[in-house]
Amino acid sequence: MLSLSQLQTHQTLPAGDRPQYRCRANLNLYKSPALEGLVTQAAAGRCLRVVSLSDEMQPGTTPEAIEVCLCEDDYPGWLAISALEQLEVAEPPYQAISRSEPEIRSRVQGAIAFAQAAMAQPNQYLWGGTVSPNYDCSGLVQAAFASVGIWLPRDAYQQEGFTQAISLPELLPGDLVFFGTPAKATHVGLYLGDDCYIHSSGKDQGRNGIGIDCLSATGDRISQTYFAQLRGAGRVVACYQPSNRTCR
Repeated sequence: MLSLSQLQTHQTLPAGDRPQYRCRANLNLYKSPALEGLVTQAAAGRCLRVVSLSDEMQPGTTPEAIEVCLCEDDYPGWLAISALEQLEVAEPPYQAISRSEPEIRSRVQGAIAFAQAAMAQPNQYLWGGTVSPNYDCSGLVQAAFASVGIWLPRDAYQQEGFTQAISLPELLPGDLVFFGTPAKATHVGLYLGDDCYIHSSGKDQGRNGIGIDCLSATGDRISQTYFAQLRGAGRVVACYQPSNRTCR
């Protein structure tokens, strides 16, 4: 359990000597120090680095939030100061995982099984969700691969840039399919085979939760809607290697 005074002491150390912290429970990260807008979640057991205390902090006052960076995917956010009690110094600190492409291919069925099991639970779409039961699209994909020891970047556009681009005829179960605008991927699904993919989609054009749809212009309304936004596909051939930057 981490106290504010311990954290403040650690923050006086040179950046390279500051410890990492392990989450003792699932925690929410937000887009601002006002704790508005969920951007991601850190599942119990994940590690993070503290970047700074709230910019609004004055001497002798207690900040409402701390700026952090998740170690496994370099993802930034703001954590409520009340969540400090759910952090502990990570001993040992997180060490990046490296896996060969054949090893990754041998594990993708486990990622598919994770996504299918998540679909079987009552769930709904949650922007920023990466822990059970409620996920956003890229959160489900990241969690599915993390469950079998493969780390991917957090967001759909980051996952698109990280994977090896493949053509649609090359799709194999466990590959990723990306949707969005010509400028950017905004949605991702996990390919199951037979032109089907599993994904977590929102209320506006999806299922408000996890479901299976088809890569088809003649399927149901939801399948057609996403197919019209199809950008391409990618294959996971490596584990994400964090940069150990400060997330600024």
